Amino acid sequence: MNNSGGPEDTITAVATPPGEGGIGIIRISGPDTLSIASRFVAIRSGIPLSRMESHRLYLADILDVPAVPPSQFPPTSQTPIDEALVVYMRGPHSYTAEDVIEIHAHGSQAILARISEISLQAGCRLATPGEFTKRAFLNGRLDLSQAEGVLDTIKATSEQSLAVAQRHLRGDLKREVDTLRARLLATLAHLEAGIDFVEEDIEFVGRDELRKVLSETADVIEAALNSSRTGRVLREGARVVIAGRPNVGKSSLLNRLLGESRAIVTNIPGTTRDLIEETVRLDGSTISLTDTAGLRETTDDVEREGIRRTNDAIRDADLLIILLDASEVGHAAQPVDLSLFRNRNFLVALNKIDLLSPGRLKQLLVELALPEDIFVLPISTLTGEGLAALRDGIKQQAARWTLEPLQSVMITNVRHQEILLRCRDYLAKSLESIESGNPPECVAVDLRGAADALGEITGAITSDDILNRIFSEFCIGK
Repeated sequence: MNNSGGPEDTITAVATPPGEGGIGIIRISGPDTLSIASRFVAIRSGIPLSRMESHRLYLADILDVPAVPPSQFPPTSQTPIDEALVVYMRGPHSYTAEDVIEIHAHGSQAILARISEISLQAGCRLATPGEFTKRAFLNGRLDLSQAEGVLDTIKATSEQSLAVAQRHLRGDLKREVDTLRARLLATLAHLEAGIDFVEEDIEFVGRDELRKVLSETADVIEAALNSSRTGRVLREGARVVIAGRPNVGKSSLLNRLLGESRAIVTNIPGTTRDLIEETVRLDGSTISLTDTAGLRETTDDVEREGIRRTNDAIRDADLLIILLDASEVGHAAQPVDLSLFRNRNFLVALNKIDLLSPGRLKQLLVELALPEDIFVLPISTLTGEGLAALRDGIKQQAARWTLEPLQSVMITNVRHQEILLRCRDYLAKSLESIESGNPPECVAVDLRGAADALGEITGAITSDDILNRIFSEFCIGK
């Protein structure tokens, strides 16, 4: 069995997720796909695998021992371990652009494990994470942004995130990037031609035209970067952080919103020392909920570290739920310092209202003396009162990150964001050189940097390190 190698190997893996199911799929791809599969796959009709039509399903027996020469059909001395549907996809008209065979067997983990073992004994190598998609990229069937779209499609948790992933998979981002890069490279070619003929006093591209091209490209890049926050929320879910003083009920609220007992709840202040993160679905929106350490002055080193992490989570949050304790209002000089959350999206919830009479609750809302534009949601994590309204508030805030119907390209990937930031910096330097009257060579260097940066998004310019980092995120079998 070969455990490592290159594109000349024939690879195999289970392409369906672990667990019991009606169907499990084993995928084989590579130059020796047919000859290897012939050693343990017998078509019921008796035809050899080499005569199978491409993209057509055949009923077959999967044999237990890969010992039959490909020329001997049908095998008679081996016991089938399963019956399956087998499809052959002749390259380049397959996912990897290589010869591919998929075995659609029953979904028993024992059967899938045995078929995988047999395929390895027959000459396959176990695929590494993402290797099938990596081969699709290396063979030119997908560009790098489309390959990442495959991963985003697999991980999509909502209709909107799926829509964005499908646009990337269809090549919308590739076309946008290719257009921008082609324009920059054309401009660069004219600029460098002018440098070559500087003694003849021939100018192939004027400064005004150069400035126009760079400015328009920078505007497109800036618009894409502005979409990155929305894209990240669609891809990963909105980050909702529950913040407040110790013992106000943050862990109880997390448990209530999750519908399970995830965080430890006690009457001892400071029980939560670290961040607790869980994901919940609210009417189709994915929400990442974070319970945090209580905000207070402390000399305990562990609790101080928890508070530091809380402040980091607050800075990264898309939405804050600032939780107050009704019993503290009127007794504590300042239940919470709202200046900590200035310029951030937040909701204020007043917990433990089950301890109050309706009249006292109204009085407390007045005593809070919050600005008029801050609405307080009275809740009880004990009885559940007011939680429906809080969920609605969270959903309304999450709905702010929606996909515009006409927006064809959205940045959802941190790698893309980092690349576009570098591209923007290169364009800014180029424009600064133009305004400063610097030699065209200075403009050309940064212009080349901007074009090369864009090439990294699609894989026109890349490295093995980048490829390995991207495809390592995939599951084995994809």
